[in-house]
Amino acid sequence: MKTEFQFSNLLGTVYSRGNLLFTPDGTCLLSPVGNRVSVFDLVNSKSHTLPFAHRRNIARLALNPRGNLLLSIDEDGRAILTNVPRRVALYHFSFRGGVSALAFAPSGRHFAAGIGRQVEVWHTPSTPDVAGGDLEFAPFVRHRIYTGHFDSVQSIEWSADSRFFLSASKDLTARIWSMDLEEGFMPTTLAGHRQGVVGAWFSKDQETIYTVSKDGALFVWRYVLRPEAPSGAGDDDENWQWRIADRHYFMQNNAHVTCTAFHPESKLLVAGFSNGIFSIYELPEFSQIQNLSISQNDIDFVAINKTGEWLAFGASKLGQLLVWEWQSESYILKQQGHFDSMNSIAYSPDGQRIITAADDGKIKVWDVNSGFCVVTFTEHISGVTACEYAKRGNVLFTASLDGSVRAWDLIRYRNFRTFTAPSRLSFSSLAVDPSGEVVCAGSIDSFDIHIWSVQTGQLLDRLSGHDGPVTSLSFAPDGGTLVSGSWDHTVRLWNIFARTQTSEPLQLMADVLCIAFRPDSKQIAVTTLDGQLTFWSVSEATQQGGIDAQRDVSGGRKMTDRRTAANLAGTKSFTSVRYSADGTCVLASGNSKYICLYDAQSGVLLKKFTVSVNLSLDGTQEFLNSKLLTEAGPRGLIDEQGEASDLEDRRDDTLPGAQRGDAARKTRPEVRVPAVAFSPAGRAFCAASTEGLLIYSLDTGFQFDPFDLDITVTPCSTLSTLAQKEYLKALVMAFRLNEQNLIRRVYEGIPVSDISLVVKNIPTVYLGRLLRFVAVQADESPHLEFNLLWIESLLSRHGRWLKDNRGLVEAEVRQVEKCVKRIQTELVRLADENIYRIEYLLSQPREKIEEPSALAFEMEAGGDGMEVEEEGDSGDEWMGID
Repeated sequence: MKTEFQFSNLLGTVYSRGNLLFTPDGTCLLSPVGNRVSVFDLVNSKSHTLPFAHRRNIARLALNPRGNLLLSIDEDGRAILTNVPRRVALYHFSFRGGVSALAFAPSGRHFAAGIGRQVEVWHTPSTPDVAGGDLEFAPFVRHRIYTGHFDSVQSIEWSADSRFFLSASKDLTARIWSMDLEEGFMPTTLAGHRQGVVGAWFSKDQETIYTVSKDGALFVWRYVLRPEAPSGAGDDDENWQWRIADRHYFMQNNAHVTCTAFHPESKLLVAGFSNGIFSIYELPEFSQIQNLSISQNDIDFVAINKTGEWLAFGASKLGQLLVWEWQSESYILKQQGHFDSMNSIAYSPDGQRIITAADDGKIKVWDVNSGFCVVTFTEHISGVTACEYAKRGNVLFTASLDGSVRAWDLIRYRNFRTFTAPSRLSFSSLAVDPSGEVVCAGSIDSFDIHIWSVQTGQLLDRLSGHDGPVTSLSFAPDGGTLVSGSWDHTVRLWNIFARTQTSEPLQLMADVLCIAFRPDSKQIAVTTLDGQLTFWSVSEATQQGGIDAQRDVSGGRKMTDRRTAANLAGTKSFTSVRYSADGTCVLASGNSKYICLYDAQSGVLLKKFTVSVNLSLDGTQEFLNSKLLTEAGPRGLIDEQGEASDLEDRRDDTLPGAQRGDAARKTRPEVRVPAVAFSPAGRAFCAASTEGLLIYSLDTGFQFDPFDLDITVTPCSTLSTLAQKEYLKALVMAFRLNEQNLIRRVYEGIPVSDISLVVKNIPTVYLGRLLRFVAVQADESPHLEFNLLWIESLLSRHGRWLKDNRGLVEAEVRQVEKCVKRIQTELVRLADENIYRIEYLLSQPREKIEEPSALAFEMEAGGDGMEVEEEGDSGDEWMGID
């Protein structure tokens, strides 16, 4: 089995904190998700997460006007400059302080950053994709520092010509700066607000400035002649000044402005408030267009795309991300992550969906390809502890602490069956028979295992035998055996379909935490509280192997820990274990930052994945910094909230001793991986972590993935090979370069008559990639018959190889099957819609094409000025003779 899994995508979390960004073309939205950046393609309904990660949560993002450079800065002021199309981190840099505002100039040559009370303007680093650009040793060069504010800068906006910029600050003022020294220009202060200025903008003609403060006041500034200026002094700049021309107020009761955005071309102003309401106004008349509520909590940030049609809102309290089209009053994107930590995850049998269940009582269905949440179930009224698919994939079962086990129809998206016990219990584990007829659940209150019939919903039986809470249940894939694990240090094997439901206990040395069946039903893997991972034979009830995983899983020291990570007991055990699709490897995770991949036969640690390096989470550091330890304790735990300047920031709504749960409680998140799951094809696995649902895949090639590359393989040589009609060689060279446009050009340049020959001789190492590429082309390109001919040739020529190596190309085959079904459905629909038009055309009489009559030939040959004219459909219907 291949083990080169790499981070592929992040689902389950769509927005954490920071600012949102639209790309220059307005089709993609960039959102900070913890210490990573997710890109949402709003046109194609897809999302992906950039591969780099900061050491702390991201505070600010900025894109250059071309849209190819992304500057992301974390809470400590450490920046990463990224090439967005190629998803490559170019430079790392530290601003030595938190950055509260960031903006690129429209020219793209400079960017401004608000660092505390100062504004710093820097030159944009040159990049290799620019003509004459090359990688520099010290790419960040500061242009100038601007001082004058007395409190932190909250926003920066550039003028259209990149000569001036506006800065808004908490010191109740906005200031106008020139990037370079301008003759006759003096930095100007716009004062008059009674609370901190949230935003300031130029109008399109730069004759007007708009400023908005936290208390909901909008001031309109215009450049006018001073009242005390003498008459006829209009040409002297000293006699002109910026003055307040108009004042407007938002009038939101007991709510303050949290974010604003202005679109100069359409003169739209959008304001978000602390009560979850946003308003759209048209300036300078200040006429309200819309006033809508999207949340019960603060709206943290709002952004407007280039055309002014789409508005993006981010609310960090509940992790909401919304894109609103204000003209049609409809959602373009509406996503929300889990509020509490995830407990359980499950892949659908086709590998296209992932189910997540969390402590907030919600069950979410995520689409793997698009990265979006498809549906959310909210019927549970307490934390959902377990979820599992039925084998056919259309039914999902979930267990909850509210005392119910529910069955969900994933075609109609509804809860069609609810199972309960005679007494109120909190269910913590779940197992479903492969036939889908029986569902079992274990509880932390009762030591019995409850069995229900899915068809009738009746409680069939209660299995007694354990002396402690049942923590894990699992059915054998062949359906013959049920295995249960408990805190009583035993694992029991049950044959519930036999006449006598006997159980055989397997004795272990500590509490059982998780059980997993091997796909062939002959072996189980058991994790226990003492950090042991043991393998047992089901038929012989004997131990076949064991791994002491304490040193592998332990890692990460919390801020309150008195011991080092190696000596902590709480992180030294696995809470989740899963077999790979072929049964050769096991994947295990626990309450630490590590995921371990073991070889099941030898017990060798194949690979160790670090889930997060985010220092904003507890448990990511191996050693604590002694500089952060004070006489009052760790600096991160000292409450500095009482020193805040605003009343709502000083107010303490936390409950004493609360670590997690209610929204009113302050939490410090800890890095944990409560659940892992392999995809059915074995090409990827997902992990439920504190930051979201992480997906690791073997298929992570983006733009450039060299495979068997040498110096002679270039785009020019590939195209020249194609021109010489060496189609197979050109296709292999294009796959080696892995440039999508080049592959498409070669693919479409192969004649139809040569498709079968090329497919017949293509090396098997390229078959999976070719299948995947053809499936994508069948979805995107209009060449329907051409793509179907490729698919037909691939399946007919290499069908036997694809069957024998199904584990390697299962995902690609399913993708091809999916696109063929889509084409079939669309053709059927097209035929159904046009059936009457086709019948009408077939019923029409055909035109008669006959030879002219002999009389006409004779008259034409005879001359005497006579001509033969034919009108109508045929010569024998009408003839005119002049």
